[in-house]
Amino acid sequence: MKTILTGQQLALTVKRLAHQILENHLQLTDTVIIGLQPRGIYLSDRIVAELGGIVSPDKIKYGKLDITFYRDDVRKSLHIANQTDIPFSIENKKVILIDDVLYTGRTIRAALDALLAFGRPSHVSLCVLIDRRFSRELPIQPDYAGKVIDTIISQKVKVCWQEKDAVDEVVLI
Repeated sequence: MKTILTGQQLALTVKRLAHQILENHLQLTDTVIIGLQPRGIYLSDRIVAELGGIVSPDKIKYGKLDITFYRDDVRKSLHIANQTDIPFSIENKKVILIDDVLYTGRTIRAALDALLAFGRPSHVSLCVLIDRRFSRELPIQPDYAGKVIDTIISQKVKVCWQEKDAVDEVVLI
């Protein structure tokens, strides 16, 4: 097991991602943030909290998207659905999708399919904590990446969150 990000590095990475998002979406005008259930929510909650300390929290439109039934592997194993909570229209909005790890790209493809049920955005960006860049099966790349790592297929990236795992860290197993 190898540590990729310590708790302190994770906190700094979240802060940097929030600032990068704000840099490209000043005042978050016509921008919505969508966290992907289940594990992308921990990152999106923290980014939204960070943004709320910089801009007025009422300017932040934040939703959570469950993609369980849009996945192409839903029939292979049992998945427990999470809740989708998008209390606003994404029609003609700039959407920032947030997830913890970008691996094959299949989760993001499913998220794009699921997103269309809520309207047609004008633009979609992707923000991830970890980009496993050489593992992609689909042509999907992040616009914002906390850390880019090179891994082999037998390795696994585990993102631990204080809220769920009692520690903040990212490890390679």
